[in-house]
Amino acid sequence: MQTIGQQKFTVGLVQTSCSPDPETNLARAADRVEEAARSGAQVICLPELFRSQYFCQREDAAFFDLAETIPGPTTEALGALAKKLGVVIVAPVFERRAPGLYHNSAAILDANGESRGLYRKMHIPDDPAYYEKFYFTPGDLGFQAFDTCAGRIGTLICWDQWYPEGARLTSLRGATVLFYPTAIGWHPQEKEQWGAAQRDAWRTIQRAHAIANGTYVAVVNRVGHEKLDPPPGTPEPPGIEFWGSSFIADPFGVVVAEASADREEILLAEVDQRRIEEVRRNWPFLRDRRVDAYQGIAKRYLDDETP
Repeated sequence: MQTIGQQKFTVGLVQTSCSPDPETNLARAADRVEEAARSGAQVICLPELFRSQYFCQREDAAFFDLAETIPGPTTEALGALAKKLGVVIVAPVFERRAPGLYHNSAAILDANGESRGLYRKMHIPDDPAYYEKFYFTPGDLGFQAFDTCAGRIGTLICWDQWYPEGARLTSLRGATVLFYPTAIGWHPQEKEQWGAAQRDAWRTIQRAHAIANGTYVAVVNRVGHEKLDPPPGTPEPPGIEFWGSSFIADPFGVVVAEASADREEILLAEVDQRRIEEVRRNWPFLRDRRVDAYQGIAKRYLDDETP
């Protein structure tokens, strides 16, 4: 599939903290998008679920009130901003699709303010303090790439970043860059023992997606130690210390820009389609794939089956 758009474009990642107030978060995100645009960003991505603190730390039906429709307040505000600034925005949204049906989604808003499509998070985690299966229905739109005025881009969301299948299928649709809006951090009691290894694994798997697919990978995380107000009569929870560390890797897996672990930042890097061509000519993984031999990949597990 031929990629449309520019030979080069600049991506901007908004690494930010999130408050309990959705309107404050939206206003701050808009300010950061404007800052990124002034710095030259043409495609700007916000963190996962940026309009609230990370509420999935516990199961509480009251948090469904944070959800909104698409189109809705977030896409309308950011669509107008995209048009004003002439930039593309990847806008994560807690989507209310219908009563009782919710998704963790990202809308692609082009530089004219119009939507270029919607991605719904496919892989939904269920771990301590990451109780997303309580809130989100798995995505049903598949892995996609979206044509924008800057170029053809793809997005996945957070837990998707651990799955090479999602990165591969999005890349095969012609995405020049894979965006991963994210909310990931440490359980404070685990940080000293396992924190460095956890973050290194997270960074390594996504650099591997860039290498295996010969494409750019752009990962944007939030920062800050978030503790939800506990229900009456319950102890204060330990919360999650989000580890920031947003980064952009080129098609060879080289990290070309990286943010700190604890500060709000705007991260910028250039996507160059010539770099994709150069890397894929020398490491032609797409050419050498054995598409005739991968039938088992669609099964949960192969058990004792023989070829």
